[in-house]
Amino acid sequence: MEMKLPEKVKRIIKTIEDAGYEAYAVGGCVRDSILGREPDDWDITTSASPHQVKALFRRTVDTGIRHGTVTVMVDREGFEVTTYRIDGEYEDGRHPKEVVFTKELEEDLRRRDFTVNAMAYNDRRGLVDVFGGMEDIGKRLIRCVGSPQERFGEDALRLMRAVRFSAQLGYAIEGKTAAAMKSLAGNLGKISAERIRTELVKLLVSPHPDYLRICYETGITAVVLPEFDRCMETAQNNPHHCYTVGEHILHSLRYVREDKVLRLAMLLHDIGKPETKTTDGEGTDHFHGHGPAGERMAERILRRLKFDNDTIDTVGKLVKYHDYDVEPAPRCVRRAIHKTGEDIFPLLFDVKRADIMAQGTYLRAEKEEKLERVKAVYGDIVKAGDCVSLKTLAVSGKDLMEAGMKPGKEMGEMLQKLLEAVLEEPGKNTKEELLKLYEYFLPSFHKIG
Repeated sequence: MEMKLPEKVKRIIKTIEDAGYEAYAVGGCVRDSILGREPDDWDITTSASPHQVKALFRRTVDTGIRHGTVTVMVDREGFEVTTYRIDGEYEDGRHPKEVVFTKELEEDLRRRDFTVNAMAYNDRRGLVDVFGGMEDIGKRLIRCVGSPQERFGEDALRLMRAVRFSAQLGYAIEGKTAAAMKSLAGNLGKISAERIRTELVKLLVSPHPDYLRICYETGITAVVLPEFDRCMETAQNNPHHCYTVGEHILHSLRYVREDKVLRLAMLLHDIGKPETKTTDGEGTDHFHGHGPAGERMAERILRRLKFDNDTIDTVGKLVKYHDYDVEPAPRCVRRAIHKTGEDIFPLLFDVKRADIMAQGTYLRAEKEEKLERVKAVYGDIVKAGDCVSLKTLAVSGKDLMEAGMKPGKEMGEMLQKLLEAVLEEPGKNTKEELLKLYEYFLPSFHKIG
Protein backbone atom coordinates (compact mmCIF):
# COMPACT_ATOMS: atom_id res chain seq x y z
CA MET A 1 0.00 0.00 0.00
CA GLU A 2 1.05 3.60 -0.58
CA MET A 3 1.23 6.12 2.24
CA LYS A 4 1.79 9.87 2.08
CA LEU A 5 4.82 10.78 4.18
CA PRO A 6 5.49 14.40 5.19
CA GLU A 7 8.20 16.02 3.07
CA LYS A 8 10.57 16.40 6.05
CA VAL A 9 10.24 12.71 6.90
CA LYS A 10 10.93 11.82 3.25
CA ARG A 11 14.05 14.02 3.33
CA ILE A 12 15.40 12.30 6.43
CA ILE A 13 14.73 8.81 5.05
CA LYS A 14 16.26 9.70 1.66
CA THR A 15 19.38 11.20 3.28
CA ILE A 16 19.93 8.02 5.30
CA GLU A 17 19.22 5.73 2.33
CA ASP A 18 21.51 7.74 0.02
CA ALA A 19 24.30 7.02 2.52
CA GLY A 20 23.74 3.28 2.09
CA TYR A 21 21.55 2.54 5.15
CA GLU A 22 17.89 1.56 5.60
CA ALA A 23 15.29 3.91 7.11
CA TYR A 24 11.52 3.69 7.68
CA ALA A 25 8.72 5.57 9.36
CA VAL A 26 7.64 3.25 12.16
CA GLY A 27 5.08 2.64 14.88
CA GLY A 28 2.12 4.82 15.77
CA CYS A 29 2.56 7.24 12.87
CA VAL A 30 2.23 4.37 10.40
CA ARG A 31 -0.83 3.01 12.23
CA ASP A 32 -2.52 6.42 12.31
CA SER A 33 -1.77 7.10 8.64
CA ILE A 34 -3.38 3.79 7.68
CA LEU A 35 -6.44 4.73 9.76
CA GLY A 36 -6.66 8.19 8.18
CA ARG A 37 -5.73 9.91 11.46
CA GLU A 38 -3.21 12.75 11.75
CA PRO A 39 -0.12 11.40 13.57
CA ASP A 40 1.03 13.40 16.60
CA ASP A 41 4.64 12.83 15.59
CA TRP A 42 6.72 10.82 13.13
CA ASP A 43 9.30 8.32 14.35
CA ILE A 44 11.96 6.87 12.08
CA THR A 45 13.90 3.64 12.53
CA THR A 46 17.17 2.91 10.73
CA SER A 47 19.99 0.41 10.31
CA ALA A 48 22.46 3.30 10.80
CA SER A 49 24.07 3.67 14.23
CA PRO A 50 23.40 6.85 16.25
CA HIS A 51 26.85 8.20 15.38
CA GLN A 52 26.31 7.46 11.69
CA VAL A 53 22.99 9.32 11.84
CA LYS A 54 24.64 12.29 13.56
CA ALA A 55 27.25 12.43 10.80
CA LEU A 56 24.55 12.76 8.12
CA PHE A 57 22.68 15.78 9.51
CA ARG A 58 23.75 19.29 10.37
CA ARG A 59 21.66 19.60 13.55
CA THR A 60 20.95 16.71 15.91
CA VAL A 61 20.17 16.34 19.61
CA ASP A 62 21.30 13.35 21.71
CA THR A 63 17.89 12.67 23.25
CA GLY A 64 18.47 8.99 24.02
CA ILE A 65 21.69 8.01 22.38
CA ARG A 66 22.35 5.19 24.87
CA HIS A 67 19.18 3.51 23.60
CA GLY A 68 19.91 4.42 19.98
CA THR A 69 17.79 7.57 19.62
CA VAL A 70 18.94 10.81 18.02
CA THR A 71 16.61 13.72 17.32
CA VAL A 72 17.19 15.15 13.85
CA MET A 73 16.23 18.81 13.53
CA VAL A 74 14.71 19.90 10.21
CA ASP A 75 13.69 23.56 10.05
CA ARG A 76 13.31 23.72 13.85
CA GLU A 77 11.13 20.58 13.93
CA GLY A 78 12.50 17.49 15.67
CA PHE A 79 12.18 13.90 14.44
CA GLU A 80 13.33 10.94 16.54
CA VAL A 81 15.57 8.57 14.58
CA THR A 82 16.32 5.29 16.38
CA THR A 83 18.68 2.53 15.38
CA TYR A 84 17.19 -0.95 14.90
CA ARG A 85 17.62 -2.63 18.26
CA ILE A 86 16.95 -5.72 20.32
CA ASP A 87 16.06 -5.04 23.94
CA GLY A 88 17.98 -6.93 26.60
CA GLU A 89 16.54 -8.18 29.88
CA TYR A 90 13.98 -5.90 31.57
CA GLU A 91 15.04 -5.68 35.20
CA ASP A 92 12.48 -3.18 36.56
CA GLY A 93 9.33 -4.05 34.61
CA ARG A 94 9.78 -0.94 32.53
CA HIS A 95 13.28 -0.42 31.06
CA PRO A 96 15.69 -2.86 29.37
CA LYS A 97 18.97 -3.28 31.22
CA GLU A 98 20.74 -2.98 27.88
CA VAL A 99 19.97 -2.65 24.19
CA VAL A 100 21.78 -4.38 21.34
CA PHE A 101 21.79 -2.72 17.94
CA THR A 102 20.88 -4.89 14.97
CA LYS A 103 20.87 -4.57 11.18
CA GLU A 104 17.52 -6.37 10.82
CA LEU A 105 14.28 -4.37 10.69
CA GLU A 106 12.22 -7.44 11.63
CA GLU A 107 14.18 -7.84 14.87
CA ASP A 108 13.40 -4.23 15.75
CA LEU A 109 9.68 -4.68 15.01
CA ARG A 110 9.61 -7.90 17.06
CA ARG A 111 10.34 -6.00 20.32
CA ARG A 112 7.36 -3.64 19.93
CA ASP A 113 4.21 -3.91 22.01
CA PHE A 114 1.19 -4.48 19.72
CA THR A 115 0.86 -5.60 16.12
CA VAL A 116 -0.84 -2.36 15.07
CA ASN A 117 2.26 -0.50 16.32
CA ALA A 118 4.78 -2.89 14.73
CA MET A 119 4.58 -1.77 11.11
CA ALA A 120 7.11 0.26 9.12
CA TYR A 121 6.94 2.14 5.83
CA ASN A 122 9.09 3.86 3.26
CA ASP A 123 8.35 4.80 -0.34
CA ARG A 124 10.93 2.36 -1.70
CA ARG A 125 9.72 -0.85 -0.03
CA GLY A 126 6.19 0.16 0.95
CA LEU A 127 4.52 -1.26 4.06
CA VAL A 128 6.46 -3.77 6.15
CA ASP A 129 4.01 -5.77 8.25
CA VAL A 130 5.52 -9.06 9.45
CA PHE A 131 3.31 -9.53 12.54
CA GLY A 132 -0.19 -9.08 11.12
CA GLY A 133 -0.89 -5.47 12.04
CA MET A 134 -3.11 -4.88 8.98
CA GLU A 135 -5.06 -8.05 9.72
CA ASP A 136 -5.67 -6.89 13.29
CA ILE A 137 -6.73 -3.45 12.06
CA GLY A 138 -9.24 -5.25 9.85
CA LYS A 139 -10.44 -7.28 12.85
CA ARG A 140 -10.33 -4.18 15.12
CA LEU A 141 -8.10 -5.99 17.62
CA ILE A 142 -5.30 -5.03 20.01
CA ARG A 143 -2.92 -8.01 20.09
CA CYS A 144 0.59 -8.33 21.46
CA VAL A 145 3.51 -8.97 19.13
CA GLY A 146 4.56 -12.56 19.86
CA SER A 147 4.01 -13.77 23.44
CA PRO A 148 1.75 -11.50 25.53
CA GLN A 149 3.38 -12.82 28.71
CA GLU A 150 6.79 -11.72 27.42
CA ARG A 151 5.63 -8.31 26.15
CA PHE A 152 3.85 -7.42 29.39
CA GLY A 153 6.61 -8.98 31.46
CA GLU A 154 9.12 -6.68 29.76
CA ASP A 155 7.15 -3.49 30.42
CA ALA A 156 4.13 -3.50 32.74
CA LEU A 157 2.97 -0.10 31.48
CA ARG A 158 1.94 -1.93 28.30
CA LEU A 159 -1.02 -3.28 30.29
CA MET A 160 -2.48 0.22 30.47
CA ARG A 161 -1.35 1.03 26.94
CA ALA A 162 -3.40 -1.93 25.68
CA VAL A 163 -6.55 -0.49 27.26
CA ARG A 164 -5.67 3.03 26.12
CA PHE A 165 -5.23 1.98 22.46
CA SER A 166 -8.43 -0.05 22.73
CA ALA A 167 -10.28 3.06 23.94
CA GLN A 168 -8.70 5.41 21.40
CA LEU A 169 -9.43 3.13 18.45
CA GLY A 170 -12.61 1.41 19.64
CA TYR A 171 -10.90 -2.00 19.30
CA ALA A 172 -11.37 -5.16 21.36
CA ILE A 173 -8.42 -6.78 23.14
CA GLU A 174 -7.49 -10.20 21.73
CA GLY A 175 -8.19 -13.14 24.06
CA LYS A 176 -4.65 -14.28 24.88
CA THR A 177 -3.55 -10.69 25.32
CA ALA A 178 -6.41 -10.03 27.78
CA ALA A 179 -5.66 -13.26 29.68
CA ALA A 180 -2.01 -12.24 30.10
CA MET A 181 -3.14 -8.81 31.36
CA LYS A 182 -5.14 -10.48 34.13
CA SER A 183 -2.21 -12.62 35.24
CA LEU A 184 0.33 -9.77 35.20
CA ALA A 185 -1.70 -6.77 36.41
CA GLY A 186 0.14 -6.78 39.74
CA ASN A 187 3.35 -5.75 37.94
CA LEU A 188 1.90 -2.25 37.54
CA GLY A 189 2.94 -1.69 41.13
CA LYS A 190 6.49 -1.25 39.77
CA ILE A 191 5.50 1.61 37.47
CA SER A 192 5.85 5.25 38.51
CA ALA A 193 2.75 7.28 39.34
CA GLU A 194 3.60 9.78 36.60
CA ARG A 195 3.48 7.11 33.88
CA ILE A 196 0.26 5.64 35.26
CA ARG A 197 -1.24 9.15 35.26
CA THR A 198 -0.26 9.76 31.63
CA GLU A 199 -1.91 6.56 30.42
CA LEU A 200 -5.01 7.10 32.57
CA VAL A 201 -5.54 10.59 31.16
CA LYS A 202 -5.10 9.38 27.57
CA LEU A 203 -7.69 6.69 28.25
CA LEU A 204 -10.11 9.13 29.87
CA VAL A 205 -9.97 11.71 27.07
CA SER A 206 -10.38 9.03 24.37
CA PRO A 207 -13.63 8.45 22.43
CA HIS A 208 -14.36 5.47 24.71
CA PRO A 209 -13.53 6.48 28.31
CA ASP A 210 -15.91 3.81 29.59
CA TYR A 211 -13.36 1.21 28.42
CA LEU A 212 -11.94 1.83 31.88
CA ARG A 213 -14.21 -1.14 32.58
CA ILE A 214 -11.50 -3.31 30.96
CA CYS A 215 -9.05 -2.04 33.59
CA TYR A 216 -11.43 -3.29 36.26
CA GLU A 217 -12.03 -6.63 34.57
CA THR A 218 -8.31 -7.29 34.12
CA GLY A 219 -7.31 -6.23 37.64
CA ILE A 220 -5.52 -3.03 36.62
CA THR A 221 -7.63 -0.69 38.74
CA ALA A 222 -7.14 -2.97 41.74
CA VAL A 223 -3.50 -1.83 41.58
CA VAL A 224 -3.68 1.77 40.32
CA LEU A 225 -7.15 2.90 41.46
CA PRO A 226 -8.57 0.51 44.09
CA GLU A 227 -11.16 3.12 45.13
CA PHE A 228 -12.85 2.57 41.76
CA ASP A 229 -13.11 -1.18 42.38
CA ARG A 230 -15.10 -0.45 45.55
CA CYS A 231 -17.46 1.67 43.44
CA MET A 232 -17.94 -1.18 40.95
CA GLU A 233 -18.93 -3.40 43.86
CA THR A 234 -21.29 -0.88 45.53
CA ALA A 235 -24.99 -1.28 44.64
CA GLN A 236 -27.40 1.66 44.56
CA ASN A 237 -30.87 0.54 45.58
CA ASN A 238 -32.40 3.95 44.99
CA PRO A 239 -35.12 5.14 42.58
CA HIS A 240 -32.71 7.61 40.95
CA HIS A 241 -30.22 4.91 39.93
CA CYS A 242 -30.21 1.78 37.79
CA TYR A 243 -26.49 0.88 38.01
CA THR A 244 -23.85 0.17 40.61
CA VAL A 245 -21.83 3.25 41.57
CA GLY A 246 -19.00 2.15 39.29
CA GLU A 247 -21.21 1.45 36.27
CA HIS A 248 -22.88 4.83 36.79
CA ILE A 249 -19.42 6.45 36.73
CA LEU A 250 -18.51 4.61 33.52
CA HIS A 251 -21.73 5.72 31.83
CA SER A 252 -21.30 9.32 33.02
CA LEU A 253 -17.86 9.52 31.37
CA ARG A 254 -19.53 9.10 27.98
CA TYR A 255 -21.81 12.10 28.48
CA VAL A 256 -19.15 14.75 29.06
CA ARG A 257 -16.83 16.25 26.43
CA GLU A 258 -13.25 15.06 25.91
CA ASP A 259 -11.67 17.37 28.46
CA LYS A 260 -9.14 16.18 31.04
CA VAL A 261 -10.62 18.03 34.02
CA LEU A 262 -14.24 17.16 33.22
CA ARG A 263 -13.46 13.48 32.58
CA LEU A 264 -11.48 13.28 35.84
CA ALA A 265 -14.39 14.96 37.63
CA MET A 266 -16.81 12.34 36.29
CA LEU A 267 -14.40 9.52 37.17
CA LEU A 268 -14.28 10.75 40.76
CA HIS A 269 -17.65 12.48 41.27
CA ASP A 270 -19.17 9.53 43.17
CA ILE A 271 -15.93 8.07 44.53
CA GLY A 272 -17.14 8.92 48.05
CA LYS A 273 -20.34 6.87 47.82
CA PRO A 274 -18.99 3.57 49.19
CA GLU A 275 -17.69 5.49 52.25
CA THR A 276 -21.02 7.22 52.93
CA LYS A 277 -23.57 4.54 52.02
CA THR A 278 -26.44 3.91 54.44
CA THR A 279 -29.61 1.87 54.01
CA ASP A 280 -32.91 2.92 55.58
CA GLY A 281 -35.58 0.67 57.07
CA GLU A 282 -37.28 0.27 53.69
CA GLY A 283 -34.08 -0.96 52.04
CA THR A 284 -33.38 2.24 50.12
CA ASP A 285 -29.71 3.24 49.88
CA HIS A 286 -28.60 6.81 50.65
CA PHE A 287 -25.24 8.53 50.21
CA HIS A 288 -25.51 11.71 52.29
CA GLY A 289 -22.36 13.83 52.24
CA HIS A 290 -20.73 11.87 49.41
CA GLY A 291 -19.76 15.12 47.63
CA PRO A 292 -17.49 16.53 50.37
CA ALA A 293 -16.24 13.02 51.20
CA GLY A 294 -15.48 12.51 47.51
CA GLU A 295 -13.57 15.79 47.36
CA ARG A 296 -11.24 14.57 50.12
CA MET A 297 -10.76 11.22 48.40
CA ALA A 298 -10.24 12.86 44.99
CA GLU A 299 -7.48 15.03 46.42
CA ARG A 300 -5.71 11.98 47.88
CA ILE A 301 -6.03 10.02 44.63
CA LEU A 302 -4.88 12.86 42.39
CA ARG A 303 -1.92 13.64 44.64
CA ARG A 304 -0.97 9.97 44.65
CA LEU A 305 -0.99 10.09 40.84
CA LYS A 306 1.13 13.28 40.84
CA PHE A 307 -1.40 15.62 39.21
CA ASP A 308 -0.70 19.34 39.31
CA ASN A 309 -2.28 21.53 41.99
CA ASP A 310 -4.64 23.37 39.61
CA THR A 311 -6.13 20.10 38.37
CA ILE A 312 -6.45 18.76 41.92
CA ASP A 313 -8.19 21.93 43.09
CA THR A 314 -10.62 22.20 40.15
CA VAL A 315 -11.54 18.51 40.07
CA GLY A 316 -11.95 18.50 43.86
CA LYS A 317 -14.42 21.39 43.75
CA LEU A 318 -16.41 19.81 40.91
CA VAL A 319 -16.63 16.59 42.92
CA LYS A 320 -17.67 18.48 46.05
CA TYR A 321 -20.43 20.48 44.34
CA HIS A 322 -21.61 18.05 41.64
CA ASP A 323 -24.70 17.23 43.73
CA TYR A 324 -25.30 20.79 44.99
CA ASP A 325 -28.95 21.65 44.32
CA VAL A 326 -29.53 25.14 42.89
CA GLU A 327 -32.96 26.69 42.40
CA PRO A 328 -33.46 28.57 39.10
CA ALA A 329 -33.97 31.96 40.79
CA PRO A 330 -31.47 34.82 40.28
CA ARG A 331 -30.66 35.26 43.97
CA CYS A 332 -30.11 31.49 44.39
CA VAL A 333 -27.90 31.25 41.31
CA ARG A 334 -25.82 34.28 42.37
CA ARG A 335 -25.28 32.68 45.77
CA ALA A 336 -24.35 29.37 44.12
CA ILE A 337 -21.78 31.10 41.88
CA HIS A 338 -20.29 32.79 44.94
CA LYS A 339 -20.23 29.55 46.91
CA THR A 340 -18.72 27.31 44.23
CA GLY A 341 -16.51 29.89 42.49
CA GLU A 342 -16.91 31.86 39.25
CA ASP A 343 -14.62 29.49 37.32
CA ILE A 344 -16.18 26.33 38.75
CA PHE A 345 -19.89 27.09 38.41
CA PRO A 346 -20.16 26.96 34.59
CA LEU A 347 -18.29 23.64 34.52
CA LEU A 348 -20.90 22.20 36.85
CA PHE A 349 -23.47 22.31 34.03
CA ASP A 350 -21.41 19.74 32.11
CA VAL A 351 -20.88 17.61 35.22
CA LYS A 352 -24.52 17.73 36.35
CA ARG A 353 -25.85 16.89 32.89
CA ALA A 354 -23.53 13.87 32.58
CA ASP A 355 -24.57 12.76 36.07
CA ILE A 356 -28.27 13.01 35.18
CA MET A 357 -27.86 11.14 31.88
CA ALA A 358 -26.08 8.25 33.62
CA GLN A 359 -28.82 7.82 36.25
CA GLY A 360 -32.10 5.98 35.82
CA THR A 361 -35.04 7.52 33.96
CA TYR A 362 -36.84 8.49 37.20
CA LEU A 363 -37.54 12.26 37.03
CA ARG A 364 -34.85 12.63 34.34
CA ALA A 365 -36.87 15.05 32.19
CA GLU A 366 -37.61 17.23 35.23
CA LYS A 367 -33.95 17.26 36.27
CA GLU A 368 -32.82 18.23 32.76
CA GLU A 369 -35.46 20.97 32.52
CA LYS A 370 -34.44 22.45 35.88
CA LEU A 371 -30.76 22.40 34.90
CA GLU A 372 -31.58 24.29 31.68
CA ARG A 373 -33.53 26.91 33.66
CA VAL A 374 -30.57 27.41 36.02
CA LYS A 375 -28.32 27.72 32.96
CA ALA A 376 -30.60 30.40 31.47
CA VAL A 377 -30.59 32.38 34.73
CA TYR A 378 -26.81 32.08 34.88
CA GLY A 379 -26.59 33.49 31.34
CA ASP A 380 -28.70 36.48 32.38
CA ILE A 381 -26.50 37.09 35.43
CA VAL A 382 -23.32 37.02 33.34
CA LYS A 383 -24.90 39.31 30.72
CA ALA A 384 -25.98 41.79 33.39
CA GLY A 385 -22.52 41.71 34.99
CA ASP A 386 -23.97 41.10 38.47
CA CYS A 387 -21.47 41.11 41.31
CA VAL A 388 -20.97 37.63 42.77
CA SER A 389 -17.66 38.04 44.60
CA LEU A 390 -15.53 40.57 46.51
CA LYS A 391 -13.53 41.09 43.28
CA THR A 392 -16.36 43.11 41.73
CA LEU A 393 -17.87 44.62 44.88
CA ALA A 394 -18.12 48.41 44.40
CA VAL A 395 -16.30 49.12 47.67
CA SER A 396 -12.96 47.81 48.90
CA GLY A 397 -11.13 47.62 52.18
CA LYS A 398 -9.51 50.94 51.29
CA ASP A 399 -12.95 52.58 51.02
CA LEU A 400 -13.93 51.26 54.45
CA MET A 401 -10.65 52.50 55.95
CA GLU A 402 -11.40 55.95 54.56
CA ALA A 403 -14.82 55.68 56.19
CA GLY A 404 -13.13 55.04 59.54
CA MET A 405 -12.74 51.27 59.86
CA LYS A 406 -9.43 49.68 60.86
CA PRO A 407 -8.09 46.74 58.84
CA GLY A 408 -8.59 43.32 60.39
CA LYS A 409 -11.12 40.60 60.96
CA GLU A 410 -14.06 42.99 61.37
CA MET A 411 -13.35 44.65 58.04
CA GLY A 412 -13.44 41.27 56.32
CA GLU A 413 -16.74 40.51 58.03
CA MET A 414 -18.16 43.87 56.94
CA LEU A 415 -17.14 43.33 53.31
CA GLN A 416 -18.76 39.90 53.42
CA LYS A 417 -21.97 41.41 54.85
CA LEU A 418 -22.04 44.00 52.07
CA LEU A 419 -21.51 41.27 49.48
CA GLU A 420 -24.43 39.28 50.97
CA ALA A 421 -26.66 42.32 50.42
CA VAL A 422 -25.49 42.63 46.80
CA LEU A 423 -26.08 38.92 46.13
CA GLU A 424 -29.67 39.50 47.18
CA GLU A 425 -30.06 42.80 45.30
CA PRO A 426 -27.39 43.40 42.64
CA GLY A 427 -28.66 46.96 42.10
CA LYS A 428 -27.11 47.89 45.45
CA ASN A 429 -23.59 47.39 44.07
CA THR A 430 -22.67 51.07 43.90
CA LYS A 431 -20.22 52.84 46.16
CA GLU A 432 -22.90 55.22 47.39
CA GLU A 433 -25.39 52.46 48.26
CA LEU A 434 -22.79 50.26 49.92
CA LEU A 435 -21.42 53.07 52.09
CA LYS A 436 -24.99 53.74 53.27
CA LEU A 437 -25.29 50.05 54.11
CA TYR A 438 -21.95 50.25 55.86
CA GLU A 439 -23.29 52.99 58.16
CA TYR A 440 -26.44 50.93 58.74
CA PHE A 441 -24.48 47.79 59.68
CA LEU A 442 -21.91 49.67 61.75
CA PRO A 443 -23.63 49.54 65.15
CA SER A 444 -22.98 45.80 65.24
CA PHE A 445 -19.24 46.39 64.63
CA HIS A 446 -16.59 48.28 66.64
CA LYS A 447 -16.17 51.67 65.01
CA ILE A 448 -12.70 53.22 65.32
CA GLY A 449 -11.91 56.87 64.71
